[in-house]
Amino acid sequence: MKRIVIFASGSGSNAENIIKYFKNKNQGNVIAVLTNNPHAKVLERAENQNVSTVIFDKTELNNGVVLEKLNDLKPDLIVLAGFLLMFPATIIAHYPDKIINVHPALLPKYGGKGMYGMNVHKTVLENKEKETGISIHYVNEHYDEGAVIFQASVNIEDCTTPEAVAEKIHQLEHEHFPKVIEQLITTA
Repeated sequence: MKRIVIFASGSGSNAENIIKYFKNKNQGNVIAVLTNNPHAKVLERAENQNVSTVIFDKTELNNGVVLEKLNDLKPDLIVLAGFLLMFPATIIAHYPDKIINVHPALLPKYGGKGMYGMNVHKTVLENKEKETGISIHYVNEHYDEGAVIFQASVNIEDCTTPEAVAEKIHQLEHEHFPKVIEQLITTA
């Protein structure tokens, strides 16, 4: 069974969805959730699903402490699900093509530093886009520039607020993210 580790910084709805998806599957199991935010709701969600959690700070992410923890956990796949810090090159080098992220837009549009969550949805609406979507991609040393694995789009012509766009994006994430993870771990 493949070992999945999730990194998240916020509410953790995607993390919880992924954990639940793999609960009764034989291909993989979420073994830990790591966060840089000691107040993140993802901690409660993970604990409610009996998944261990690790809290770290930015210094520990960059000085090798988190890499050491990952090496102890021996993940087959690292999933960024609403993780807001730049992932260090040292971790990426240790886990080539084993780190993925979900981005709430159709990359290469609306990616890069500062483009996350409501910032993305607000910008998409301001630019009068007719559709947006999600991009699941490999993580490299630059925000949102890794090779795209999967994209799904949705019409947003009826959306008048960033929150309405966010709701449609969350539906896409919850539907597709676990399935893409499952595909990756079964073909690895």
